Amino acid sequence: MEPNKNHHPRPCLKCGQGSAALVIRLGDAFCRGCFREYFVHKFRAMLGKNRVIFPGEKVLLALSGGPASSAMLQQVQEGLSRETAKRLRFVPGLIYVDEGAVRGQSPAQREQSLARMETLLQATGFPYHLAHLEQALELPASILRPGPEGSSEPGSSYKEAVEGFIQQQRQEGDGDGGTSLPGLGTQVGDTAPPPARRCPQPAAAPPRGLRRLFEAVETSTAREELLQMLRTHLILQTARTRGYAKVMTGESCTRVAVKLLTNLALGRGAFLAVDTGFVDNRHGDVMVVRPMREYMAKEIAFYNHFFDVPTVIAPPLPTKRREKPSIHQLMERFLLGLQEDFPSTISTVYRTGEKLSPVPAQEELALEPTLITEEPEPAGDGCCQDAPAAGAESRAAFIPLLCYSCRLTFKELGPLATLPPYVRAEAQRRIRRAQMKQQSQEVPLEDEEPNES
Repeated sequence: MEPNKNHHPRPCLKCGQGSAALVIRLGDAFCRGCFREYFVHKFRAMLGKNRVIFPGEKVLLALSGGPASSAMLQQVQEGLSRETAKRLRFVPGLIYVDEGAVRGQSPAQREQSLARMETLLQATGFPYHLAHLEQALELPASILRPGPEGSSEPGSSYKEAVEGFIQQQRQEGDGDGGTSLPGLGTQVGDTAPPPARRCPQPAAAPPRGLRRLFEAVETSTAREELLQMLRTHLILQTARTRGYAKVMTGESCTRVAVKLLTNLALGRGAFLAVDTGFVDNRHGDVMVVRPMREYMAKEIAFYNHFFDVPTVIAPPLPTKRREKPSIHQLMERFLLGLQEDFPSTISTVYRTGEKLSPVPAQEELALEPTLITEEPEPAGDGCCQDAPAAGAESRAAFIPLLCYSCRLTFKELGPLATLPPYVRAEAQRRIRRAQMKQQSQEVPLEDEEPNES
């Protein structure tokens, strides 16, 4: 997709009147107005087609400040405005995770980035949450267990839920069909939006433990995976404690294609469907949806440029001297390089992933090549007082608890004492349960007296 640079610009393919401002794919020339309609329609069609977000549900938008998540926020704002013909009917909230502690930012740089991001969040009028990655070290062990599934499931009841919601709004005196949403304090789209509320967060742990954790990781690939895990768990915990049934993330089609090949290289083939699909419901009580997954990165870039969508770009993870790039970076360079010469590369990879079925992953995932046999590690320095003592743990004991991909990443992590306390606590709980189950199977039951009744 590229801007039209001809001296005599071609007419817009859709309206036939305006001059084309850009070309999408081959021959699809759009003026700015039609491109905006196309962009907005794709977002609304994605939500309407899947029907997983019910009216009145609280939805948490996970924002990174990058182009895709910023464009996603813009679409939600427009979809909730009074001027929109078919309004979105969910109740949005926002979350931004500050990762400056592991991205090499100084305290002053972190404050500056956080202030810029908070200004953007406040301008939306939605309640928002500012979290720091250090808070992930204080998460409970229950974050690693699926929560109870909610009652809102996609299916034939979606239409009835929408009709019931509209009827309820009319009965409450909203004569125009339901523009007032619970939790926003006023009608969305008013000239003066309600003041944004910064929802309180628990105090973050000192960044020393987090930096120690990342400095002990041996490779860039493992650091990328660790950062993604901590970020996901922190967002999930916020959704659970604040009552959000759904989480929206901003992965574009380009990002999904890169993630698909990256996860294949990392041995996560059994989880590709939930890692890259529109719906990720592995957490049980909180569903993750990806409404931006059909947008190419260039489409998003042009939309943000044409319509002045603000973004805040975070610096990349720092790498050690002479360190090889991560598998994530290699796959991204590979795909984007192919895309330059073969414009259908990313869409082909994306459509291939669409054919995957989210069946439960199998446990028989080539265990032998990744088994680790080591002696228990020495006790830690006391930095994790609430976690089990490191002397009672061994790396080999963790292996049966992990999938194939996590075993590969686990080999590149540092000492067990540097792992997040909630990970070690949950591992110990599962190890004890497995031991108790094994002991109960080994102890024979005594013969019972026959029942004479």
